Amino acid sequence: MKVFKRIVDLQNALFEERKHGKKIGLVPTMGALHEGHASLVRHSVSENDVTVVSVFVNPTQFNDKNDLKNYPRDLEADCHLLESCGADYVLAPEVEEMYPTPDTRHFEFPPVSTVMEGAHRPGHFNGVCQVVSRLFYIVRPDNAYFGEKDWQQIAVVKAMVRQLGLGVQIVECPIVRDTDGLARSSRNSLLAPDERAIAPAIYKALKDSLTYAKSHSLKDTHDKVVNDINSVKGLEVEYFSIVDGNTLQDVNEWDDSPYVVGCITVYCGKTPIRLIDHIKYKE
Repeated sequence: MKVFKRIVDLQNALFEERKHGKKIGLVPTMGALHEGHASLVRHSVSENDVTVVSVFVNPTQFNDKNDLKNYPRDLEADCHLLESCGADYVLAPEVEEMYPTPDTRHFEFPPVSTVMEGAHRPGHFNGVCQVVSRLFYIVRPDNAYFGEKDWQQIAVVKAMVRQLGLGVQIVECPIVRDTDGLARSSRNSLLAPDERAIAPAIYKALKDSLTYAKSHSLKDTHDKVVNDINSVKGLEVEYFSIVDGNTLQDVNEWDDSPYVVGCITVYCGKTPIRLIDHIKYKE
């Protein structure tokens, strides 16, 4: 496995791979890698001749400077994991390498980019689109792999790919969870032991609501999830939206859509750490 700090060096290596007709997969990450990321890399390795992983904490998608400052970083550990998964190339650039000049492009794909995370984190998806589009131009992958934990992000990236005509196949990969149900996330490493102990209550409430929803209204189900989580000391729901899985618009009744997803963001602990998850009620 080769690690590149300079974009041109990676592009030169990929030019040689393409001369031999090799198919290229890309796994974009912000580092602090875990088993969820590993599953994406293994998926790419199984479907492509060459797998590229980017490790870059992208400043343009953070609307909170403290969140950016505190985001976990450990490139050495990341590379060890990536090599064990069979990755071929790692791009780990500095900010000045990725953005030699400020990226002034503006991306907005309503309604999928303006609700939920888009509404609560202004500018977040614009930053995501800036860095992902740049990675697509740099790597020119055939396939790009994203985890379903960042479910809304996938919808936004797909909209961007269609708008820009990038010709990249977006491959969605299932959420990887710990044995207690907590969705794997780089932010989990920031949780204190007592905070980590209560975090699984998020998925428990979502999972329990699947049965509850069969005999209760959508509003009652929404309220039960919020109340169950907020009843746990140290957890506070920022939002829980039950939406159409394609448009990401709120639905009022279960029969309003054949594809219904519940998306949640919860603050955990005193700091607090922001955790996201989702559950599919109908698909």
